[in-house]
Amino acid sequence: MGILEVKGVNKRFGGLQALGDVNLSIADNVCHAIIGPNGAGKSTLLNCLVGKLIPDTGSVSFKGNSVLGRSPHEINQMGISRVFQTPEIFGDLSVLENMMIPCFAKRDGYFKLNAISDVMAQRDMVEKAEHMLEEMNMANKKDMMASSMSRGDKRRLEIGMCLAQEPSLLLLDEPLGALDAEFREYMAEELRSLHDRMGATTVYVTHDQLEAMQMGDKIVVMNHGVVEQFGRPQDIYDKPATLFVAEFIGSPPMNFLQFSGHLEAGDEQVALHLQRSTVPARHEASDDDMVYGVRPEHITFSETSEYRGEILATEYLGTTQIVTLKTPNGELKARVPASQRVSPGEQVGLAFNGTTVTLFDSQSGRAIRSALNEGVLTHG
Repeated sequence: MGILEVKGVNKRFGGLQALGDVNLSIADNVCHAIIGPNGAGKSTLLNCLVGKLIPDTGSVSFKGNSVLGRSPHEINQMGISRVFQTPEIFGDLSVLENMMIPCFAKRDGYFKLNAISDVMAQRDMVEKAEHMLEEMNMANKKDMMASSMSRGDKRRLEIGMCLAQEPSLLLLDEPLGALDAEFREYMAEELRSLHDRMGATTVYVTHDQLEAMQMGDKIVVMNHGVVEQFGRPQDIYDKPATLFVAEFIGSPPMNFLQFSGHLEAGDEQVALHLQRSTVPARHEASDDDMVYGVRPEHITFSETSEYRGEILATEYLGTTQIVTLKTPNGELKARVPASQRVSPGEQVGLAFNGTTVTLFDSQSGRAIRSALNEGVLTHG
């Protein structure tokens, strides 16, 4: 059992199904990234995790105790802290004074706005706040007014204020969304390092797949209020559970080649336009329309292959290039060395790394079980 258990959670807003039968087990001391497009249900789920929203059905428990219907104060005292999309700090106080507020709240269960002189006289609280500022690399800014800081530093301060309460569970809702790309990457590295040092269980909500891959020990992929897949980043990328996951994760995304046929359990080949292609051994039978999924980096050009494609365009990326091709089963993109000379209009043979291929059922969009993905397919 995880430190946080979500079981059968459903939530509707009028005719909109915001969450549909969500089941999650959040393990202790692990960073879980929740990713999905806008409207996927990520923030709605997070609001249920902190008791802000009551689901129509289902339960949310933290260390065996329900969080539903509790006040923010009670949630905080349970050991859960949350960072919102917009930094929430006290602009008319100094950085140090801001950091002292959660230190007092942790010790006393609340913070009373005493005269600053009285607060500053409590040396143990000052030292604790200063220590946390050092952890956040903000010790040199302790006397600054919080309102004068950059947006990135305000975000850093707010995260530090949450950690000063020594939470068992830290919830981060798009914490880097408003930052520029370069600083966002830097802050993601800092947050990951901070998680590793502090050891708090973390749930990190983002729409950015690179952030999710960088931050998460485990990743939850959501779409239309449903958990499409839950697992390690490597498994999410290499062994997608659905067509949505395969297309949403990866840049360029997985290629989809349409084909029809009949597969028996144990089959290790499929026919793509009269060409037999190796695939991981099937663990279930399948009929009719299917999708052959292959990542761009698992495609090579081969003079001996009978499966041909016409080059439509190339995109130079330094050491590699993305080549777009037209094939009998649809367009695809191949990631090949930049040194490989190719030209639009050229016909080339294509070879696929069959051990990495995922087959999908066209109608349901789910991955067909195989030797590659058996045991990692989790649809919520």
